[in-house]
Amino acid sequence: MKNLLVAICTVALFACNSASKTADNQSTAQATTTTSQKAAAKTVALKNGVGVGDKAPEFQLKGIDGQMHSFQTIKDANGDAPKGYIVIFTCNTCPVAKMNEQRIIALQEAYGGKGYPVVAIQPNDPAVKPGDSFEAMQSYAKEKDFNFLYLFDDGQEIYPQYGATRTPEVFLVDKDLIVRYHGAIDNSARNEDGVKEKFLENAIQAIEEGKEPSPAKTKAIGCSIKTA
Repeated sequence: MKNLLVAICTVALFACNSASKTADNQSTAQATTTTSQKAAAKTVALKNGVGVGDKAPEFQLKGIDGQMHSFQTIKDANGDAPKGYIVIFTCNTCPVAKMNEQRIIALQEAYGGKGYPVVAIQPNDPAVKPGDSFEAMQSYAKEKDFNFLYLFDDGQEIYPQYGATRTPEVFLVDKDLIVRYHGAIDNSARNEDGVKEKFLENAIQAIEEGKEPSPAKTKAIGCSIKTA
């Protein structure tokens, strides 16, 4: 009888230990899954970039003038603190970007002195597009008489934070660095003569009137950003 009781206790103890180990393994697996899910969510969030109403990512990028520029150092055409920033991802080589060059120049002429300077950022990898190297940016800007800041996203660290995928692609940022409009300059990226709605200019006007831009988001039309 004594031996039987010992055997029963031994079996019960083994069962308890097995259940405990199983529970611990399940908890570890659940914790690992949760950590993985959090990491995946963070990756997706970074890939998706920012939306309207989000804080615009900060940057410090070299311009074709050889100087480093950031939101804190950029001034409007009068040398005053901007009321907003017209951030445009664009480049030398994309045919659609070329079709919008004069429009970008016109935006700087019209709004640079009204508190909304154009901040153009070249996001392409020069290893893939040699025509978008820093030296090529300098030459091209001189040839085309660019009147706006033209910055190089060296290492391609900034455009993914914004979630930009095209050239050209616009992010209108207010003085508090909040994205207020995102998308195309207007409704006819490939044909300036076909422009019927100036999305970006309407968004600036809405902000000036204390209103929310409508639409606040449109589809950017252009070339995909080139990466190695």
